[in-house]
Amino acid sequence: MDGFNLRHLALAVALSCGMGSAFAATSNSFVDDAAAGGIAEIETSRLALEKSSSADIKAFANMMITDHGKANDELASIAKANDIKVPDETTLVKQAKEKILDMRDESFDAAYANNQVKAHEETIELFKKEANTVTDDKVKGAPELKAFAQKMLPALEKHLAQAKELQAKHPSK
Repeated sequence: MDGFNLRHLALAVALSCGMGSAFAATSNSFVDDAAAGGIAEIETSRLALEKSSSADIKAFANMMITDHGKANDELASIAKANDIKVPDETTLVKQAKEKILDMRDESFDAAYANNQVKAHEETIELFKKEANTVTDDKVKGAPELKAFAQKMLPALEKHLAQAKELQAKHPSK
């Protein structure tokens, strides 16, 4: 487990990033960042299902895959309905790689828990910024993206609280 390195995860992200192929070029930074963050959540959680033997880590990982998969689908629908271009697969993989596990001298479970806390703190900041923006109805999708961010914040806050519980149960050594 401890021998896992970032290249393997990068490869996993690249191989299983099929949903990104439906996306085109970039035009909305919230959509870009939210899509990349969602893919990173899913991919690190898939890896947790393979690498972890802890029931609580696996349960959390399954929840992340389900919840962030649904959120990514909803975000893609909003983008498509408003002709908002989202990153192509290569760009999404690059952005996701920047958000994935940083393995140091710690167990996989500790690295995953630490990553989830950090990722959810960053995601909440991103979604709060979008949720609190003054929407310009002339900007395609602005009201829908603001509503999406507002809707997702309670679930993201819940994820963060649960990730902090995992972090406390699986401390870095």
